Amino acid sequence: MRKRVNNLFFGDTKFAGVFEKLVQILIFISIINFTIQTIPDLNPRFNQILNTVEFVSVIIFSIEYLLRFYSAVSRIRFVFSFFGLIDLLAILPFYLSIGFDLRSLRAVRLFRLLRLLKFLRYGEIMDKLGAAFKEVRNELILFSFATLLLIYFSSVGIYYFENNAQPDAFASIFSAMWWSVATLTTVGYGDIYPITIGGKIFATIIVFIGLGLVAIPTGLIASTLTSALKKD
Repeated sequence: MRKRVNNLFFGDTKFAGVFEKLVQILIFISIINFTIQTIPDLNPRFNQILNTVEFVSVIIFSIEYLLRFYSAVSRIRFVFSFFGLIDLLAILPFYLSIGFDLRSLRAVRLFRLLRLLKFLRYGEIMDKLGAAFKEVRNELILFSFATLLLIYFSSVGIYYFENNAQPDAFASIFSAMWWSVATLTTVGYGDIYPITIGGKIFATIIVFIGLGLVAIPTGLIASTLTSALKKD
């Protein structure tokens, strides 16, 4: 019976394909529904419709989870697997918030965003993206290590240039790390910036390094993903 259930809902049958599409559509509807519910002063009747949509979505997600749990070869392994945990966290906030109106529990509802990760189960492009990451894994590890070193050295450098001029903004090397991250990633929030001549020159160098820093991993992943698509 477990094999039949698994084949019917998650196999290569026509019904399984329809069920898969239904779950994907429901993920989209659920995320849009969650987004609309954050709008203040919604019409009570419309809000009730949104709650009904959420209820129906959770019931179907719950049925999917129970079916996967029932038909799994190893149920314990399924519960603690990546997709098993994602499926559980996608429905758990709804059941936790039933009968409660505590502000602390509202934060739990943010876990509903994890329903987007359910797409990983169905997306072929994720397989290709995973293969691309594996192909450049060593390069990305080396790049990440180099990035951490650059963040630290740039934090030390800007600290010594700006600490005397801005003791509050650059109180320590740890405080300067926020500036380093924002600058090396070329985001540049502008909340902390150098005002000394030496600090500005140093910041200019870091910005140019940051431009290359962002381009290297982007180019690596893009080229390997293109190769994977061509092979396919």
